[in-house]
Amino acid sequence: MTPKRKQRLMLVMFIVVGVSVAVGLTLFALNQNINLFYSPTQIAAGEAPQDTRIRAGGMVVEGSIKRDPESLFVSFDVTDYDKTVTVEYVGILPDLFREGQGIVAQGALNEHGVLEAVEVLAKHDENYMPPEVAEALAKAGKMPMPEGQEFNK
Repeated sequence: MTPKRKQRLMLVMFIVVGVSVAVGLTLFALNQNINLFYSPTQIAAGEAPQDTRIRAGGMVVEGSIKRDPESLFVSFDVTDYDKTVTVEYVGILPDLFREGQGIVAQGALNEHGVLEAVEVLAKHDENYMPPEVAEALAKAGKMPMPEGQEFNK
């Protein structure tokens, strides 16, 4: 093999290795940021993974909010009117958070099936509901889907 060919081969190999490393790092970073939505029914059925960041949503159950007077810890139940999941959160809740309100909580399930939330989002007005929550409630038969919309199967 001539020196010129050897040099070209090394350059091509360097480019291939560099691109492979870049793609691998990108996929690793994207994998860490993926958080899928699960309804309380799916969580209760064991479909949601433990110790992996997920989003869960539904309606806050009436009378389920328990606040610690010494800290910002709050515990509440979220339902899709079929199953219920307990959510624990440490922090300041959104102003619109209340019982009977549609919310989406982002966090990880612990070994007891409790969602340890790092973020809680509440709907911003009386007409809006996150699409995932609306679909989960409609599947449970508690909320009609708007005309012209269907479930993604």
